[in-house]
Amino acid sequence: MAAVALVQGASRGLGLEFCRHLLQHRAPAAVIATCRDPDTAPALAALSGEYPDRLAVMRVDITREEQVRSAAERLSSTFPKLDLLINCAAVLHPSGRGETSLRDVSAQGITATLATNTVGPLLMAKYFSPLLKKGTGAFGQQPEDKAKQHCGVLVNMSARVGSIGDNALGGWYSYRMSKAALNMATRNLSIELGHSHPKIVCVSLHPGTVNTDLSRPYHKNVPQHKLFSTQYSVQCLMDIIDSLSMDKSGKAYAWDGSEIPW
Repeated sequence: MAAVALVQGASRGLGLEFCRHLLQHRAPAAVIATCRDPDTAPALAALSGEYPDRLAVMRVDITREEQVRSAAERLSSTFPKLDLLINCAAVLHPSGRGETSLRDVSAQGITATLATNTVGPLLMAKYFSPLLKKGTGAFGQQPEDKAKQHCGVLVNMSARVGSIGDNALGGWYSYRMSKAALNMATRNLSIELGHSHPKIVCVSLHPGTVNTDLSRPYHKNVPQHKLFSTQYSVQCLMDIIDSLSMDKSGKAYAWDGSEIPW
């Protein structure tokens, strides 16, 4: 059976580009694209029109657990397995700008950021991991040692600013905290799902500074050669995904393949 990939947060940016890349370069893989409101995602609708037989769009608000659970049930009635899950949806801060100092911090801002960036991906893992356990190892590298082989791959899109060890500038309290917590979730998932039979590879990936709506307010501070297109970033990230194995599970990697300290 053809590979099946699910991209969560697919209405724009990296999520949309992951869908496009998989459809263009991984035929005949089927792609499920989820987003909060498909009615306001014209680019995703246009992509669905190009690949009506391979791209399915689902409405999923990852801050609402019942929607995530229901989506997993609907998907399992159509697809017997899932080979790749990529959690892409993220918010810098409800205001659109990261907090530059403690006086900008609010309980509402932190809670809303954590709900999307941390809790949502963890709920996706909770409800979709049974389908990942039925995957056929279509993504990543399978060693000859069957004890080290995996079935599905779970990717959480993180960020270098979520690294505690790499934090030398401070600021961006909500975003940094949410990504650090997401990295802990990835580590926890890698342990639990790495003990399952069959096993699931779980990693956090940093896409670099990408030309998307999330990072756009800060582009003026980024050297041109370090501001990536979504196409370039996704190609680099897919190269990493293709190289994954159980030995790499539970770690964080940058777009260039280098490991990021927790």
